[in-house]
Amino acid sequence: QLQLVESGGGLVQPGGSLRLSCAASGFTLDYYDIGWFRQAPGKEREGVLCISGSDAITYYADSMKGRFTISRDNAENTVYLQMNSLKPEDTAVYYCATENPPGYSGSYHACSYYGMNLWGKGTLVTVSS
Repeated sequence: QLQLVESGGGLVQPGGSLRLSCAASGFTLDYYDIGWFRQAPGKEREGVLCISGSDAITYYADSMKGRFTISRDNAENTVYLQMNSLKPEDTAVYYCATENPPGYSGSYHACSYYGMNLWGKGTLVTVSS
C-alpha cells in the first residue's frame, strides 16, 4: 500500500533545530510533489514547504523563510524538512503529503494543499524550554 511516514519530531528548545523525514513506501518520491504542512493545537493546518518533482521549492508562508529548508534524497526515497531557529510557535504536528501518486487521481495543482491526496499521519514537534 502506498504510504508516507513522518519521523524526527520531538521536544526541542527554542533556537534549536530538527530534521524531519518523510519516507515513502510503495512508490518513488522523485517524480512527485511532496509538501510539508503543520497544524498547531486549535489552529488551522498550514503549508510549510513543498518540493516539486522538478525540485522547484514553494514556501507557503513567509514565516518559515530563512529558517526551514526542504530537500529530497532519492536513494533513501525520503524528503526532509530541516528546521532551524525553532520558535515556540512552530510547535505543531507536521505532516507530509503528496498528490496523485500511482493509483490516485485528481486535479493537479503543483504543491497546492488542495491537491494533496496522500498524507502521512504526522510527527509532533514541540518547541519549549
